[in-house]
Amino acid sequence: MDLTGQVIIAMPDMGDPRFERAVILICAHSSSGAMGLIVNQPVPDLRFEDLLVQLKIPRGDQARDIRLLIGGPVERGRGFVLHSRDYQSAKATMQVGETYGMTTTLDVLEALSHGDGPLQAVMAFGYSGWGAGQLEAEIARNDWLIGTPSDGLIFGAEAARKWALALTSMGINPMALSPSGGRA
Repeated sequence: MDLTGQVIIAMPDMGDPRFERAVILICAHSSSGAMGLIVNQPVPDLRFEDLLVQLKIPRGDQARDIRLLIGGPVERGRGFVLHSRDYQSAKATMQVGETYGMTTTLDVLEALSHGDGPLQAVMAFGYSGWGAGQLEAEIARNDWLIGTPSDGLIFGAEAARKWALALTSMGINPMALSPSGGRA
């Protein structure tokens, strides 16, 4: 099973507060493990404009504003720009499934600061990671549902609504989910 480019949605009884109601886009998945970005946990008290100042990147007149997210508990000081596939960094863009790209170099931030770059983007600090077989075990334990991402889910909707939006896009009423899974 390769979940690259899919989303996983936390079940109500997740048990780990870092992933409570999390919606995570899986950016890489192999037999060695998995890496993903939480797309519904905004960074409090930091705007893209402030980040540009901290990084000493000049802000042009056409600068775009993108959402800043907490991508996960691993390497929180590292930034990942998740974006539409219309942008390819000359330095390093990793394809995420067939729909998205992820760039970790400053050139994407410089492009966005001048109104260029990808049409759609969010920036995540840190990532969510799993060792070999760990994510598969969590899915088998009913910790996660697997869904198909949409641009509206990844780049649109306010963060607080994304968990319910991900579930309803799968035909699941979030209010009908039991906080504990069972086995037949």
